[in-house]
Amino acid sequence: MLLAVAFLSVLDVMLKLLAPHYTALQVCTLRGIASIPFFVAPLIARRRLGRLRIRRWDLHLVRGVLAILMMIGFTYAIRGTSLSNVYTLYMVAPLLVTALSVLALKETVTTGGWIAVTVGLLGAACVLRPSAHGLPLAAALAALGSAACYAISYVLARFMAATETPESMVFWFLTVLAIGCGSMAAPGWRPIVTSDWALIFGLGLSGAVGQFFITKAYVLAPASVIAPFDYTALLWGAMFDWLIWSTRAPLATVVGAVLIVGSGLYIMLRAHPAGDRVADNVPTALPADPPL
Repeated sequence: MLLAVAFLSVLDVMLKLLAPHYTALQVCTLRGIASIPFFVAPLIARRRLGRLRIRRWDLHLVRGVLAILMMIGFTYAIRGTSLSNVYTLYMVAPLLVTALSVLALKETVTTGGWIAVTVGLLGAACVLRPSAHGLPLAAALAALGSAACYAISYVLARFMAATETPESMVFWFLTVLAIGCGSMAAPGWRPIVTSDWALIFGLGLSGAVGQFFITKAYVLAPASVIAPFDYTALLWGAMFDWLIWSTRAPLATVVGAVLIVGSGLYIMLRAHPAGDRVADNVPTALPADPPL
C-alpha cells in the first residue's frame, strides 16, 4: 500500500506538470488513455479479457460520469494550489463515505463516528482558511467537489461489487473518462509538445503500477489495515511541493491535516476493530484508480 500511494503521488505530480499547458479536459483525457494499455495488456497476456464483461451498464455509466467530474475537479484544483492543500482536502472523502453509507447502504454510524465526521470537516475549514490569505476559492471548491465525487463513486463501487468484477470497474471507469473528456476537449485540443510524451507515458505507467500494488494490498490484508496508509499521500505531497515547486505547507494546513487524518483513522478503527477481517484472499472492491 505504501508503494501504491507513492506511485499514485508520482502520477499526480505529472498531472500537475501537464495542467498549466493543456485544458483540464485534455489532461483528463490523456490520463484515461495513457492508463488503458497498461491495464489491458496483463489481461490479454493472462487471457482474462472476460473479466471486463458488464452486467449493469447503467451503474458503470454513472461511475464514468463521476470519474469525469472527479478528474476535472482534481486537475483544476492542482493547477490552482499545492498538492498538500489538495491532498488534505481530498482526505475528507472517507468522512463523506461514512455519511453516504448511512443514506445509500443503510449502515449505522455511532455518535462518536458523527463527532469524528464533524471534527474532520472542521479540519477542512482550517485548510480552506476563509480569509484573504486562504486558498483560492475556485481551487478549494474543485478539490472538495472532486472528493465528493470520489466518495459517491466509492460507495457505488461497494454496491456494484455484488455483480461486477474489479477489472470491469477499473476498465470502464477509465474508458468512459477518456471518451467523455476527449469528446468535450476535442474542439479546443492543443497539440502535444514532444517533451510531454514522457510525462504522458509516466501517467499510464505510474497509474498501472499503483493500481497493481493497491489491489495486491487489499488481497493480502483487510481494508481496515490497509486504508490508513492512504494518508501517507500527505507526506509525498509535502515533499514534492518542496522539491519541485519550493512550496511549504502552512501551519493551518498541517493543523487541518491532523484533524482530518485523526477523524478518518477513528472512523476506520471503530468500523473495523482489530482482528475483524473478511475472508482470506478476497479483495475489497476498490474505488477504481482514483487520483490518490
